[in-house]
Amino acid sequence: MIARIIVFVFGSIVGSFLNVCIHRMPKNESVVWPRSHCPKCQKRIPGYDNIPFLSFILLRGRCRFCKEKISLRYPLVELLTALLMVALFDRLGLSFEFFLYMVMLWGLIIATFVDIAYRIIPDEVSVGGMILGLIMVSITGFTFNPLKFTFVPMLKSVSGIIVGGGIIYLTGVLFDLVYFKWLKRPAINGETESMGGGDVKLLAMIGAFAGWPVAILTFFLAPFIGIVFGVINLVAKKDHTIPYGPFLSIAALVSLFWADKIIPLILPISGR
Repeated sequence: MIARIIVFVFGSIVGSFLNVCIHRMPKNESVVWPRSHCPKCQKRIPGYDNIPFLSFILLRGRCRFCKEKISLRYPLVELLTALLMVALFDRLGLSFEFFLYMVMLWGLIIATFVDIAYRIIPDEVSVGGMILGLIMVSITGFTFNPLKFTFVPMLKSVSGIIVGGGIIYLTGVLFDLVYFKWLKRPAINGETESMGGGDVKLLAMIGAFAGWPVAILTFFLAPFIGIVFGVINLVAKKDHTIPYGPFLSIAALVSLFWADKIIPLILPISGR
């Protein structure tokens, strides 16, 4: 119980930092300097007003200085990060896999909320995460008794990058070819590309951390999750486009927690 509380508190603190990344990365601003400040009045936020959850409640959701409303996204991201990290800890314990997927989880949260707000996925998250995932997975190839290195984990990560990025890229290319070229359909909101490059790199990042079977499972699950929101968006806003990053992220988390039960049913050749 104590371990869960520690993970929850740590997760909420991390969530507070992820909020900074979500706010600043799309604007190409530093995520470490200057210190947290109100976007409206630019006043620096004191430490006692930057406590996850508690400060939002005590301030009644408003800036202490200018009384501007504080977005509900801030406590939501803090709570989401904390809860998902506890769930990850319950599943994996204090293991290397816990830290590996914890980093992936942080990237998915940033990608999700940035994509919802700006329809972009920062390369710092997707490409940076891809490289970091490759490095972290490759580290598991070291054994110290005796000292040697196996390339198997590295190859798993590289294949995850290639398969994850490749399958979504090729699907987008084929759809665009059929829909826009062969069927001569008009551009959707001025766009003639159905799949953004950010989505391709995000799934490649997921593959780097979790391997190609999870990347494929994520690819197939994401449309089923997204179609519900797509219909709602079409009916409510008459908009054919939706940010796809959030659905890839949700599908990746579903795959992460239940891949061991789902993958053998559809990919028996994976050996899992």
